[in-house]
Amino acid sequence: MTKTDFLDQPPAGAALTAYDQAHLKLYARLLDADAQGADWHEVVEVLFGLDAKADAVRALHVYTSHLDRAKWMTTSGFCELLQGRLH
Repeated sequence: MTKTDFLDQPPAGAALTAYDQAHLKLYARLLDADAQGADWHEVVEVLFGLDAKADAVRALHVYTSHLDRAKWMTTSGFCELLQGRLH
């Protein structure tokens, strides 16, 4: 993933998407940073290449929407991911 191949808002819904599959590493890094209590300003700069000082509203939206999707993956999305690998 490059720092420019992400959407401001990941796809929503109950189905695993191609976007989710393409961004699994990003989701894992977001979850790790969240678990470690990392400052979201730094996380969004490192993972997305966004300057939170220059556009705080967009940067926070990108961060929170992707973190929410990453958390969804841990409870629901991974089931679909595993089913695809078992068939």
